[in-house]
Amino acid sequence: MKLHLLDGTYELFRSYFGAPPRKAPNGGEIGAVHGVMASTLKLLQEDGVTHLGAAFDSEIRSFRNDLYSGYKSEVGVPAELLAQFPIVEQGMEAIGVPVWRMEEYEADDALATAAARFADDVEQVVIMSPDKDMAQCITGQRVVGFDRRKQAFIDEAGVWEKFGVAPESIPDYLGLVGDTADGFPGLRGWGAKSASLVLAEYGHIEQIPLRSELWELQVRGAERLVETLRTDLAEALLFRFLAVLRRDVPLTETLADLEWKGVPRQRFQEFCDEYGFGSLRDRPPRWID
Repeated sequence: MKLHLLDGTYELFRSYFGAPPRKAPNGGEIGAVHGVMASTLKLLQEDGVTHLGAAFDSEIRSFRNDLYSGYKSEVGVPAELLAQFPIVEQGMEAIGVPVWRMEEYEADDALATAAARFADDVEQVVIMSPDKDMAQCITGQRVVGFDRRKQAFIDEAGVWEKFGVAPESIPDYLGLVGDTADGFPGLRGWGAKSASLVLAEYGHIEQIPLRSELWELQVRGAERLVETLRTDLAEALLFRFLAVLRRDVPLTETLADLEWKGVPRQRFQEFCDEYGFGSLRDRPPRWID
């Protein structure tokens, strides 16, 4: 038995920029919601997809915005996309999928919490998100990532191959190189190659010697990198903290609650009628009733 965890925020953004625009009967843009629901119904027809939960950033801002003013926010996000968040959450529930609406935390925190909580209870947890920070959750082949757009899995060996560090060092890696998707820059001069080489040796930022002559590896520009780290160590540790996913989000669902039992017919069809999704009305592979 596998548990699939869906990054609903990513799916909504992907659908908004990739699916055709569509108008609801009231005139509002609804194409991204239609795309997410269509792709989820297709997902539920795949072999092995028996347990599924989806997380959304109901509020784009989280506790991380209180810690760093430059952290990602709703600024620059199209208003017609933001308006579709509460609708897609209702739509996913109309399909029968448990939805985690994140306000103080982020969707990624909910996925990380669920992965940690249920990893020992299932054969495999599949985190359906391409976000770099999700790589910290990957464990062997027990907890893996899956990029739906590329149709590509990544396990622990894949994390090493892609980033050059262990999953537990991913927050440190992002603290040094930055994460443009989340709005923090990393440290001057530290790139992917230098960060992976140093962290493969030392594991975590605070374990990196602050004198280059003590480094037990050869890295181009080591003295310059050390000088930057000494000067901006507090920033590096802050950025790492921002990149650490929480595993303590108060999710109330049990594993049994995440078992997909089918689509509640009346609720789903009423939702389709309300938003003009006539083409979806007969797509559910299984009805609860």
